[in-house]
Amino acid sequence: MTFGRLLIAVLLAANIVTAIGVVHARHDYRQLYVELTRLERARDELNIDFGRLQLEQATWAMSNRVDQVARERLGMRFPETAEIVVVRP
Repeated sequence: MTFGRLLIAVLLAANIVTAIGVVHARHDYRQLYVELTRLERARDELNIDFGRLQLEQATWAMSNRVDQVARERLGMRFPETAEIVVVRP
């Protein structure tokens, strides 16, 4: 085999190895892209849930809601003026 043929064979092998490397890199890229879109979708769903939970927490923590629960479930009420005792040191 002459030097020219050997060089062509080496270049052809290098070309094939490079092509396989490109195909492998593209495959990895596609897999990572699919994973990224899945994670972004999960992030968006979690953000929606977080916003809904913040709204729910704000609703339950409203002072009129606390007052309503205290009156209805616990039977609490504001004391009458005569029932207030001031304790001084």
